[in-house]
Amino acid sequence: MAVDVVTETVIARPCAEVAAYAGDPSNAPTWYANIDSVRWRTEPPLAVGSKLDFVARFLGRTLSYTYEVVELSAERLVMRTAQGPFPMETSYTWQAVDADHTLMTLRNRGEPAGFARLSAGMMSTAMRRANVKDLAALKQLLESATTAPPA
Repeated sequence: MAVDVVTETVIARPCAEVAAYAGDPSNAPTWYANIDSVRWRTEPPLAVGSKLDFVARFLGRTLSYTYEVVELSAERLVMRTAQGPFPMETSYTWQAVDADHTLMTLRNRGEPAGFARLSAGMMSTAMRRANVKDLAALKQLLESATTAPPA
């Protein structure tokens, strides 16, 4: 069973601001509740081929994984990891609703292998719940900024 979780929210900030903040992996620990740290393996700035080490907590476990950026534009960021029992792809898309509002979509998908395959349904539910909370945190963070997203 594949895992494919799509979550979205409208953020009352211009598209470029949302993309600049959310698309910078260094900011992930400020709005993702389960991400403890991000370390650049390659030098910034972010580009196709950039690699980043993430440490996260999920379903009571600490996970360490490396994402590689496979697609990057003003409207989209796609990162993939191939290691471990659950290879994952995370993508963000940003679409202007109007000059001051952005539709942000967060998608996580992957194909669990081995023992992880047995818990794919539970992982999807937990992931959806976490993503809703994370996007709400991002929305609150960016909307509370008075002129521009925090650095």
